Order: sequence, then structure tokens, then C-alpha cells
Amino acid sequence: MFSGIVEETARVVGIEKELDNLHLTLTCSFVGDLKIDQSVSHNGVCLTVVRLTDQTYTVTAMRETLERSNLGLLRIGDEVNVERSMMMNGRIDGHIVQGHVDTTAWCISVEDQQGSYVFRFRYESDPEMARRGYITVDKGSVTVNGVSLTVCRPTADEFEVCIIPYTFENTNFHAIRVGTVVNLEFDIIGKYISRYLEVLK
Repeated sequence: MFSGIVEETARVVGIEKELDNLHLTLTCSFVGDLKIDQSVSHNGVCLTVVRLTDQTYTVTAMRETLERSNLGLLRIGDEVNVERSMMMNGRIDGHIVQGHVDTTAWCISVEDQQGSYVFRFRYESDPEMARRGYITVDKGSVTVNGVSLTVCRPTADEFEVCIIPYTFENTNFHAIRVGTVVNLEFDIIGKYISRYLEVLK
């Protein structure tokens, strides 16, 4: 369980393909605090630490994860938004994020608003996805590359988010351009409500 408040960006320093799995090795400031079996969010994807050195850690993404996320597009040197799991004895500054990415979206516009930025994203959608709660609602929550954000001006398959300078500088949003693929996790509360309404039919 995560909050969508990114701690920092980790840098990819190793990529190893093994059958349908992808082993990603990264470095960041809190490597020394990690342990094997710990969960860490990577661009919003919950992955388990499987190997540690003094300066790096390794996680493994399986086929299902690679098909639903942008992790298979990573290259050596790329920045990845990382967050360790939520501690339940403190405030939740973002929203409840599972680390289970639903789908990917791509950036279709970036607008500089004199310091802050407005990013617009489009994702593949259909009536079945919408019935299952894979939608955005105005002023609702969405997770983009692991960042908890507020939805603006949503349509059936697009939405905008407004990014303040701090978030732009301290996450990989500063590397997002038109065409960049990002990970989306829709609000879990909306998905539960949609499922409940389906069961009641």
C-alpha cells in the first residue's frame, strides 16, 4: 500500500531479461535502508526487492506487469519514481494507492503556465473498462507514474493534471514529453463501487 507521494527518483543502472521476466537494477539514496522482500513502488508499480548490494537493489517484473505498464520501455540511465510502502501510523498525504497499475496512457500535451505545468493524457478506454471503474472523474484522484494527482477536465479517455514546480523537479515529470508513455492506476474506491453495482444487477 502506498500514498502516491514520491520519495525521489531512482536511476536504472542494469536491465536483465530472463525468459518473460525483466530484472531491473536501480540506485537511490535509501538503498541502505532496504531489505530483501520489501515492496517499493516504481512508476506506480509495486515490485519486490530480490537482490541488494551496497549501492543498488534489484526488482523483477513479470509478463503481466510488463504488459500493463511502461517498465518494459525503461533504458539504462532512465529515472523512475520510487516510494516505499506506506507506514500506517502517519498521515496519508496523497490517496490510497495499491501499486497495481491498470493501464498505460500517453502524453498528448504539455502546457507551461508560468511556473506550473498542465499535462494532458489519453488512454485506451471502452464501455467495459468504464463499467469496471477504470475512469477518471473531475477533482478525483489518479496515480500517474506513481504520483498521486487530482484529475482536471476528464473525458471518456483523456484527463489533465496540474503539476507544481516541486513535483515537476522532484519526480520524472520533468522528463515527460508529448508521446511519453506513463502508468495509470485509477482510484480503488471507484473500482470497488463499480464492482459492487455490477454485483447488485
